[in-house]
Amino acid sequence: MALYWTIIVIVLAEFAYSIVLSVLNRKASHQPIPELLRGIYDEAEYARQQAYSRENSRFGVVSNIVNTTLLLCLFALGGFAWMDGYARELSNNPVLIALLFFFMFYVLDWLVGLPFSVYDTFHIEAKYGFNRSTPRLFVMDTIKGFFVSLLIYGILMGLVVWIYGLIPEFFWLVAWAIVSVITLILQFLYSDVIVPLFNKQTPLAEGELRSAIESFAQKVGFKLQNIYVIDGSKRSSKANAYFTGFGSRKRIVLYDTLMEQLTTDEIVAVLAHEIGHYKHRHILKDMSSALILNLIMFYLFSLVIDSKDIAAAAGCDVPSFHINMTVFMLLFTPIQIIISLISNILSRKHEWEADEFACQHGLGKYLSSALKKMSAQSLSNLTPHPVVVYTQYSHPTLLQRVEHFEG
Repeated sequence: MALYWTIIVIVLAEFAYSIVLSVLNRKASHQPIPELLRGIYDEAEYARQQAYSRENSRFGVVSNIVNTTLLLCLFALGGFAWMDGYARELSNNPVLIALLFFFMFYVLDWLVGLPFSVYDTFHIEAKYGFNRSTPRLFVMDTIKGFFVSLLIYGILMGLVVWIYGLIPEFFWLVAWAIVSVITLILQFLYSDVIVPLFNKQTPLAEGELRSAIESFAQKVGFKLQNIYVIDGSKRSSKANAYFTGFGSRKRIVLYDTLMEQLTTDEIVAVLAHEIGHYKHRHILKDMSSALILNLIMFYLFSLVIDSKDIAAAAGCDVPSFHINMTVFMLLFTPIQIIISLISNILSRKHEWEADEFACQHGLGKYLSSALKKMSAQSLSNLTPHPVVVYTQYSHPTLLQRVEHFEG
């Protein structure tokens, strides 16, 4: 019973934590635009940004309330125990029981989140001119996303449960190794396998932009063969660019919206920042950190995987992989928040280093102007609360970065 109430307290504390951050950020958003950022918004556009920020904040609170209520109801009304019992009625195989349980939980979570996704896309994003997705495209994306996630997580979960049945004593180590290998393979094949299911990627055509990118890459000793343009404009007007892959398969991907909004020099500056991440080995460091954290989580889970007290907290008489894992993940929430805090601190450090790489190659002013344009186009909050920045932001604020570029 004590463990049950501990979980309830953790769920409510996490909810309160998110609400406090939301309130702080909403109050901070009413501050005047900092002097260095004046000109990004005119008066009318700033009022539009404020409205967009407030609406997203309210939407996030409502979504959080619904998700928290659902989780509390599943515990208080025996929802997890019911799903466990129903899965056991359908099969006697431990692997299938676990997969059926997680399937039911996944579908429930997906159904609850679907109306929010629809409202966000076709009301909020459409209201402020960002959404370009059609109902048909949204439905196709939703169906594809559902089955791709189901397939990937189903395979991973099935393998882990199967390994636990074979070698329960060392399952945490073997399962971690297999999951890590599969995850790395998926990251390696992401652009070639996953992205084409949703977007069309075409090689960047010969011309001024491609020549400028290749020239800069050669100048800094970055071997680059693949530069692609992705049709992000069919879903949103917001711009982006990213670097993916390893070795000979690494590629730079530009959203077509980015090419519409920025000059050649600004795009090169954005990519210089991304190359800076590669040069500083940030991707390798982040992957290594994630693997170590996953190993620790697997080990900690192995300590409670057979705990009757853990199962009883969810209303079950018999411990099982899926029930104990569900409860463990909730108990792990406070530690996860701390890990996220540390991760964000390190991420902001990496962003500073990538910015500095661009500055060292004379592209600081172009990166500054690019970030200003992208922030204005996406109606970004220019005055987030410092506590929110410290706990939630993976990037420095626009003001901090512009001060660095232009200070």
